[in-house]
Amino acid sequence: QIQLVESGGGLVQPGGSLRLSCVGSGFTFNYYAMSWHRQAPGKERELVAEITSAGGTKTYADFVKGRFTISRDNAKNTVYLQMSNLEPEDTANYICCMVQLGVPSWGQGTQVTVSA
Repeated sequence: QIQLVESGGGLVQPGGSLRLSCVGSGFTFNYYAMSWHRQAPGKERELVAEITSAGGTKTYADFVKGRFTISRDNAKNTVYLQMSNLEPEDTANYICCMVQLGVPSWGQGTQVTVSA
């Protein structure tokens, strides 16, 4: 059974930083690309960043603007999202994802709130 468990969210002031983590289990972690998505209330889920299985290629949404960095530690079955210069518009539930045979698996997400 595939499980993805996110952590690291919280309340942060504008301009602050957070590091999110997602631990995967139930699959061979280093075989799969991983991605982070986010969903704000009343909005559609959107891709934030993704990373290939060995971590060699990373892609980001335009709105990241160089503020976020995705990385992974395959020895720990963990993918990270380092977020800096956070803006109120970054407030959302951040969700980890992997796709196996065309079927996505999602975590429950970790809430990030950016507010003064």
